Amino acid sequence: MAKEKMTVARAMVKCLENENITTVFGYPGAAICPFYNELLPSGIEHILVRHEVNGGHSASGYARITGKPAVCIATSGPGATNLITAIATAYMDSIPMVIITGQVNSDQIGYDVFQEADITGSAEPFVKHSYLVKNAEDIAYIFKSAFYIAGTGRPGPVLIDVPMDVQNCEIEFEYPEKIDIRTYKPSSTGNKLQVKRVCEAIMAAEKPLICAGGGLFASRAEKEMQQLAEICDIPVITTMMGISTIPYHHRLHFGMLGMFGKKVANRAVSECDLLILLGARVGDRAVTALKNRDNLKVIHIDIDPAEIGKSIPAAVPVVGDAAIIIRQILEGVAPKKNDKWVSYLTGIKNDSEKDKPLEATEGTVNPKAFVKALNKHLPEHSVIVADVGQNQIWTCNNIELGEQGRFLTAGGMGTMGYSLPAAIGAKKADDSAEVIAVCGDGSFQMQFMELATAVQHNINVKIIVMVNNRLGMVREVQTNRYDNHLIAVFLDGSPDFIKLAAAYGISGENVTDISQADGAVERMIKSDKPYMLQVFVDENEKTIL
Repeated sequence: MAKEKMTVARAMVKCLENENITTVFGYPGAAICPFYNELLPSGIEHILVRHEVNGGHSASGYARITGKPAVCIATSGPGATNLITAIATAYMDSIPMVIITGQVNSDQIGYDVFQEADITGSAEPFVKHSYLVKNAEDIAYIFKSAFYIAGTGRPGPVLIDVPMDVQNCEIEFEYPEKIDIRTYKPSSTGNKLQVKRVCEAIMAAEKPLICAGGGLFASRAEKEMQQLAEICDIPVITTMMGISTIPYHHRLHFGMLGMFGKKVANRAVSECDLLILLGARVGDRAVTALKNRDNLKVIHIDIDPAEIGKSIPAAVPVVGDAAIIIRQILEGVAPKKNDKWVSYLTGIKNDSEKDKPLEATEGTVNPKAFVKALNKHLPEHSVIVADVGQNQIWTCNNIELGEQGRFLTAGGMGTMGYSLPAAIGAKKADDSAEVIAVCGDGSFQMQFMELATAVQHNINVKIIVMVNNRLGMVREVQTNRYDNHLIAVFLDGSPDFIKLAAAYGISGENVTDISQADGAVERMIKSDKPYMLQVFVDENEKTIL
């Protein structure tokens, strides 16, 4: 490829084009204007968010559906620092993103000039890598490296900070076809001896159990995991981030584990003799289910060696790409049956899921009953994006997604205000999917400005707001642990969200009784435009129903 003479700003756009980027999310400012000026004539679609953090969350949703690094953009100073929460959220959940920020002129750095902030330093704990571009000629190498680092190994966010004067420099541009970073060589294939030990342990186990984590999505290993489970008759539980790695109604699926998880999943962990962790770092919410299991044999398969054994000891650690390693395992195991074990867990599952009265006070809806109504109308190809708080747990434990369903949430960082912008990103990534954001009235007020983004760019997302006029999960903590001393959890002054949606030109309706749920959900699903349901929930409703 012959070199072309152009500005760095133009080269930045060319880099994105070479990475097949078709959509970016951002919010402009003076320090990034040279780049925006070159973005205008390109074929790349720019989605203008209403707050920089939501540009990051939208890129996160986009990346999680495509499986490839997504791009968000902000200007210097507060524009860049507003992105830090989104960067941290992506880092904790291993989401591949490339973040482009403008910076003040190179000769002004360090002088506290207008809208200067050390974003590479500020974001350092939350990025996989970062670059402050000092040499204009390095721009192609930096972009190629950023996309490579973000999307390989354990995925994560990579930051590129470009001073304004550098953007205006003229260079001879040529985009590299390949990249070789001497100090970055992520493993992919599992050690053959360790894989052999895994196979032997699976064949010998009487009560094996797979714990599926979000890392399976990163390696696109869901089908391989299901195949292993079916061939070796191994029950599957999931972490919160692993929900939808296996269809809800699969005979070997036994729900989410952890402090907010299913009874049967936690029972399975407490009684299994072999636990196979697949792409799961096993955070503190899940580790509670693994206490007092000193005699448990653990196989931990993960792309990141730092995660193996960090929370619980691993008898057989295997570092590498989950999809590749599971295919290696499939070559070394034979079909087997664990009828007694599977039947035992199925009995517990069926007993715990027997229909129980789903009561609600007058004028409110039981959230479990509402999610069950939602399940009845969901198309097979659906993406559910849950926010953080009680709504997250109600959704996690009751949503029923099939082979083409996908569940997204902010797991590691627990970031409120994630669901709507992430849903916007997910819908842009796959317009054929029905994409629904579920949030509480607290979290919705951290993100409702993105209704304008959905309207402006014709992004047909649906929104369900669970309303109890409380910061529900904090209220519950104060009730249970602090003698019901309630402080700073009342959301008085909140608007009528249906009227708020109407101000944006978005239709919606209230659900105050479960008898209204079916019709409301059906109308929402059938709408070819954004649509909102305001679902009223009792102010004292518990997280675990």
